[in-house]
Amino acid sequence: LANIIEQVGVTCVMVTHDQEEAMTMASRIAVMSEGRILQIGTPSEIYETPNCHFVADFIGNVNMFKGKLVEDQPDYVVIDCPECQHYVGHGITGTLGMDCSVVLRPEKISLTRTKPEGPHNWVEGEVENLAYMGSYTVYYLKLASGMRLKATMANTERHPDTVPTWGDRVYASWAEDATVVLVG
Repeated sequence: LANIIEQVGVTCVMVTHDQEEAMTMASRIAVMSEGRILQIGTPSEIYETPNCHFVADFIGNVNMFKGKLVEDQPDYVVIDCPECQHYVGHGITGTLGMDCSVVLRPEKISLTRTKPEGPHNWVEGEVENLAYMGSYTVYYLKLASGMRLKATMANTERHPDTVPTWGDRVYASWAEDATVVLVG
């Protein structure tokens, strides 16, 4: 259908509740809730830079940390959450002490058995569950705060004894540009 629409050169408005269908068929997406458009953009814009909690949670999988802005600079911010401190490599519009959420997609997370250096952008957790999907594995970590963190990792190694399994203590970490900050 998408090929026919492109060959004919017409604009087509499709309505779907299927996220995968929208992401694969559309050149632009409008996410709606309760009759209101919340965000319009390309599939990658909607996925990578959601503008609100609903869009972040609606499109794809997401880990959401709730915290407070503790350092606010033009080129970075630090957000303190019960689980960790997030260093975000860009500024935001806000005020010190305000409530905010840090959105982190599962595929942006790396898992290791060694503790990351530095005070930011990592947590320690126990592999509570996992799902081997062939080309990737989905890990569910239980953090000390009680939060469940979801991480997906490509299965690039052939030796399953070197990858985390049930009950292992691991460190999850991410880059300073891997997160999106949502105010409120």
